[in-house]
Amino acid sequence: MADTTTRPLRVAVIGAGPAGIYAADMLTKSEPVKNGELEVSIDLFDRYPTPFGLIRYGVAPDHPRIKGIITALRAILGRGDIRFFGNVEFGRDLTLADFGAHYDAVIFATGAVYDAPLNIPGNDLKGVHGAAEFVAWYDGHPDFPRTWPLEAREVAVIGNGNVALDVARVLSKHADDMLVTEIPGNVYQGLKASPVTDVHIFGRRGPAQVKFTPLELRELAKSRDVDIVVYDEDFQYDEGSEQAIAENNQVKVMVKTLEKWRADDSPQTASRRLHLHFLQSPREVLGEDGRVTGLRMERTRLNGDGSVSGTGEHVDYSVQAVYHAVGYLGSRLPELPFDDGRGVIPNVEGRVLAEDGTVLHGLYATGWIKRGPVGLIGATKSDALETVTHLLEDRPVLPGATRPDPESVNDVLEARGVEYTTWEGWLALDEYEQGLGQSSHDAEGNPRERVKVVEREEMVSVSREGVTEPVSSPV
Repeated sequence: MADTTTRPLRVAVIGAGPAGIYAADMLTKSEPVKNGELEVSIDLFDRYPTPFGLIRYGVAPDHPRIKGIITALRAILGRGDIRFFGNVEFGRDLTLADFGAHYDAVIFATGAVYDAPLNIPGNDLKGVHGAAEFVAWYDGHPDFPRTWPLEAREVAVIGNGNVALDVARVLSKHADDMLVTEIPGNVYQGLKASPVTDVHIFGRRGPAQVKFTPLELRELAKSRDVDIVVYDEDFQYDEGSEQAIAENNQVKVMVKTLEKWRADDSPQTASRRLHLHFLQSPREVLGEDGRVTGLRMERTRLNGDGSVSGTGEHVDYSVQAVYHAVGYLGSRLPELPFDDGRGVIPNVEGRVLAEDGTVLHGLYATGWIKRGPVGLIGATKSDALETVTHLLEDRPVLPGATRPDPESVNDVLEARGVEYTTWEGWLALDEYEQGLGQSSHDAEGNPRERVKVVEREEMVSVSREGVTEPVSSPV
């Protein structure tokens, strides 16, 4: 049992994205801590050299409002009461046994970064891509290739959520218009060379069932020299649709936006087009010589309750690339139970379960690795609160660290030659990226706010050694 009467409760959080940072923050602000009953000592670990997880590597760079979440997360870590260890991989640099020795409890907040599969014929053709991989490329993820095959003039994006809109918007946008963001030089060069003219977004249900948010949808109309194209036959509303429009203000706003585009009969003269299709479900990726040449969709009909059924009518579209944004999956962690079907760590309200269904005391989960890849920041916060509440309730049964001295973790990492990064290292890298922006310019000749560093080695070098000369060149 953890003896927290004479020392702080030691907690490790694996994953430094919003879920992990919110969990750590809620622990520091919990009632037992505020009323002086308990002290906590929290260390936050991430396999990336930087904090902020999917906010840094999963949000489109032209979303400054969403990127602004980093400001709030930065304020939490900047207080100094939560330590950050970057470039440390669970299961490789530190094992479950290591964490058991140094911490009373471990919270897993590793998220979900891989694509759910597109299970239709032709999904293995060259030119079929998972949206998550493309997002990782344009966000400068250190573990993904530096180049991307942007060779198609006509592209299909399958999915009706915000990720699908992000992918379609980035694909259709002119590269020079992305220079006001933090995109790395290799991403700019790749987008600049793209021959794309038409991007098609497909959703299997109707306009009233889309999973976008109003902000994301409206942003499509802000892209320069990109026309939005909608089709009358896709605008069908059943009783379930009418109810959703009447009861949900977000749905009402989005349908109004779509109907406004539908009614717009002004000439379309842009060099690129973004097509929005509804009531169509993917049935086969078509190809020749191992490459994508088209996409076969089946028309669907609304059933009255907002659900759809296939009609048997098929429509073929000429495209040379297909991106599927049909969901994310979490990935298995070493030594932990895992639900491969749902892509989560088995748990009950955040308490991790063994394969036989018993609770593994001292192990917890939060965020997408707990509940699956659904919900936005509000759900992430409530998730973290539930997990932290149970952890604090479980104090009497926590196994207890055998080496609770905080510096003992540093000693182990250094003895193993792990080049871990710190919060101070992130501040150095942050300043370095802003410096790269100042030495680069947008399409109007203005200095850029920042240029993101892509190479892991460069991030680690800057974070650990305070390198001032750029290892790579900005745009």
